[in-house]
Amino acid sequence: MSRTLGLPLRRRKSRARRQTLAGIGLGVLLTALVLLLVSGHASAQALAAQPAADTDGSNLEVSLLTIGPGEIFFERFGHNAIVVRNRARGETVAYNYGIFDLEQGDFLVNFARGRMRYRMAVDELDDDLAMYKDEGREIVEQRLNLAPEQAAELTRFLDWNARPENAFYRYDYFTANCSTRVRDALDHALGGALHAQSEGRSRGYTYRLDALRLMAPEPVLMLLIDLGLGPYADQRIDFWQESFVPASLSTLASRISLQTPNGSTPLIGESRTVNAGNIAAPPVLPPDLRWPFLILGVALGAILLWFGRRRSAATRIPLAVFATVFELFCGIGGCLLLFLWFGSDHYSAWRNENLLLLSPLCLLLVPSWLISARARWQPPRWHRLIAWTVVGLAAFALFSKILPWFAQANLQWIVLFLPMHVALAISMARIQPGRAG
Repeated sequence: MSRTLGLPLRRRKSRARRQTLAGIGLGVLLTALVLLLVSGHASAQALAAQPAADTDGSNLEVSLLTIGPGEIFFERFGHNAIVVRNRARGETVAYNYGIFDLEQGDFLVNFARGRMRYRMAVDELDDDLAMYKDEGREIVEQRLNLAPEQAAELTRFLDWNARPENAFYRYDYFTANCSTRVRDALDHALGGALHAQSEGRSRGYTYRLDALRLMAPEPVLMLLIDLGLGPYADQRIDFWQESFVPASLSTLASRISLQTPNGSTPLIGESRTVNAGNIAAPPVLPPDLRWPFLILGVALGAILLWFGRRRSAATRIPLAVFATVFELFCGIGGCLLLFLWFGSDHYSAWRNENLLLLSPLCLLLVPSWLISARARWQPPRWHRLIAWTVVGLAAFALFSKILPWFAQANLQWIVLFLPMHVALAISMARIQPGRAG
C-alpha cells in the first residue's frame, strides 16, 4: 500500500477498490480451480486411456534402423537402432545401444582390460537422422510386421531397459554390441523366431573375416586387429552370430518369416532408404595378404642377410636400426598379447598364436642390436641362443598349421616374420666371440 493514501475520502476509495479487486481475484481463483479440475479430469481420462493403447500395441509401429559405416574408425562397423512410432502420443523415438562415454571414470583402463560399460539411450528419431545424414552415412529403415502384442512387449522391454538402473551393460565387440543387443530384443519379442531361423545356417564367415573386411579402409588398424585376435575369432559363425554386424542383422531380418493365423508372413513389411550416403561400402572379403607378405618377408630377409654379411660402415648402421626397431616391436607386441591373454577379459585375444612370432624374448636381444653398429661388435653367446630360440618358435608356428589344435588364421604373419627372424639370427651368428667385426 502506498504511504500517500492518508485522507478519509482516499481511504474509502481505497477500501472500495480493495473490495473490488478482492472480488475479482476470488472470481479468477474460483475460475482457475474449476478449469484445473476439469483439465485434471480430462488428463486423468487421457492417462487412463493411454496405457491401454500402449499395452495392446495397436498404436505402435516398430522399425529396424540400419546405419551404414562412417568415416571414423569406431563407426566402421555401422549401427542399428529400433524405432518405435507411437501414433497415440504422436512421437517417434529411436532406442540405441552401444553408447559410450570417454569421460567415464577409468574408461581407458576398463577398455584395456575388456571390462567396458556401455549403455542404451532413447533419442528423438529426427535428431539421429540429422546427425547421420550430416556424416554422409547410408540410412535404411525396415518396418517390422509385428503383431500388436509383440510390438507392445518389445516397447515395454525397451522402456524397462532404458531406465538408468538397467541401461548399462558389459560390452563385447562380437557378442554384446549395438547390433546384438537389438537382435536379442527383437528375438525376445518374437518368441525366439529370429534365433530359430538363423542358428546353424552360415555362409562360412568368421569373426576375424568380418572384422577385417569392415576395417579394410583403415589398413593400420586392420593389421593391428588381425595381430591381436586369437583363435576364437576364427570359428565359423552362423547367421545369428554374424548379426553382430549391423548390415548382417538387416539382411537376416529380411529373410525371417513369422507364423500367423493366416499362414506365414515376412518379418519385414516395407523397406526404404532414408539416405543413400556417400561413403563407400566395405568389401565383401578382406584383402588376402599371404602372397604379398611372403614376398615382403623374403625380400627383407635377403636384404638383412646381405647387410649382415657385408659388415661395412654403410651397412652396420641400417642393420642396427632395423634390428633394434624390429626386436622392440616383436618384444613389446608379445608382452601386449600376454597381457590380453592373462590380464584382460578380451577372450577373443586369448591363446594368440602370434606369440610364437612376437616373442617377449626379443626384448633380450635389443641391447646387442643397439651397439651392433660398432666395428668390433661381438654379441654374447646367450644372445645368439635366444635369437635361434626365437627362430625355432617362429618355425614351429609354420609347422603348427598342419596340426588340428592350431586353427588360427595367421599364415600371412608367419611368412612375414619368419624370414626376418632367420636373417637376424644368421647375422648375429656370423660374428664369433673373439673375432673382430
